[in-house]
Amino acid sequence: MPGKYIKENIDFLYKTILTIDTLEECEKFFDDMCTKTELASIAQRLVVAKMLHDKRVYSDIVAETGASTATISRVNRSLAFGSGGYDIIFGKMEKSEKGE
Repeated sequence: MPGKYIKENIDFLYKTILTIDTLEECEKFFDDMCTKTELASIAQRLVVAKMLHDKRVYSDIVAETGASTATISRVNRSLAFGSGGYDIIFGKMEKSEKGE
């Protein structure tokens, strides 16, 4: 039964995040939700994913983000074999930047 509760908790987290309307709300929520270290790690992985998505090389990513090659490799595996979440989000961001 613990797996059921974990799934329910994770779904609750996702639904909660979907209610965020502004950058200010998002900042306040994640400031309360995560430690500075957790937030920095999540942000670093996202930046690494974006750089990999943009076809940047490992050495540039290490130099610009300070991420380890192990972290970069894990993120790269998620991009290649994951659920496609990064691609969905980056696609939406690109459309938004173009004003679509």
